[in-house]
Amino acid sequence: MVLLAAALVLATAAVLIREARDLGAGVLPQGEGRERSGAFGASLVGLAWRLQRATVAGWCAGAAALGAVAGALGPLVSETVSGVAPLQELISRLVPGGRAELIDVFITALLGMAGVFASASGIRAVLRLRAEEVEGRAELLLAVPKSRARWLGANLSVVAAAAVLVSGTAGAAAAIGLGLSGTRYGPGASLVSAALAHVPAALVFLTATALVFAAAPRASIPLGWGMFAAGLILGEFGELFGMPVWLQDLSPFRHSSAMPLEPCDPAGALAMAVIAAALAGLAAYRVQRRDLTG
Repeated sequence: MVLLAAALVLATAAVLIREARDLGAGVLPQGEGRERSGAFGASLVGLAWRLQRATVAGWCAGAAALGAVAGALGPLVSETVSGVAPLQELISRLVPGGRAELIDVFITALLGMAGVFASASGIRAVLRLRAEEVEGRAELLLAVPKSRARWLGANLSVVAAAAVLVSGTAGAAAAIGLGLSGTRYGPGASLVSAALAHVPAALVFLTATALVFAAAPRASIPLGWGMFAAGLILGEFGELFGMPVWLQDLSPFRHSSAMPLEPCDPAGALAMAVIAAALAGLAAYRVQRRDLTG
């Protein structure tokens, strides 16, 4: 009844407000804004950040919630299932060496999901370039003496920084959650590092999407999300589904260090960073040599 009453009140308020305003106008006055942008807003990087900042804030909020859950509920989950023999047997099979704390497994899994968030946020931001192109705003922007490669590079720089921010936010929230729960889990910076270990995989996904956008713009949306879905299935569920190891290794998620459950793998992170740099270079080269499409 309370929800029904609230719905009726809101519906009545909406009707009254609509009757009191002109068509196309709002009840609240609209600000005119500044006549000129700041120095940072005059650059391609500044424009990219201005367009992406609201989306980045949303992804950071989701990552923070995920990290907070990992930190706050990790000790509780560990204590609850510590006496469940089948779960301990399953963990002994999944974890190399057969020894792991349940809290490590729980935090590693949720921080891995934060890495998935970072990858998805990067793909979403890169695909925004396609919307800018289709709706004609990119053509107006590139009418000034700015190259397509610089335009793409500026957006990739912001997107890469956003991936770092999303992952770091999850790690920091996990450390804060553990601290508030009263659990001693070593330095909080270790959880931030564990979250940032998934950034190289996110960079591979977003630069691969950028290359698809540069080479086949009309197929960039299905291919971009398709690569992400395939990488997620192969990297996170390939072993569960009994897929061949070589097929699982095609996913960048497969090569991310599962910290704190596993030690950091600098070689894997460096290899993915090199691949991401190569993909970004190819994308810049290809986008410079094609026309804008609708």
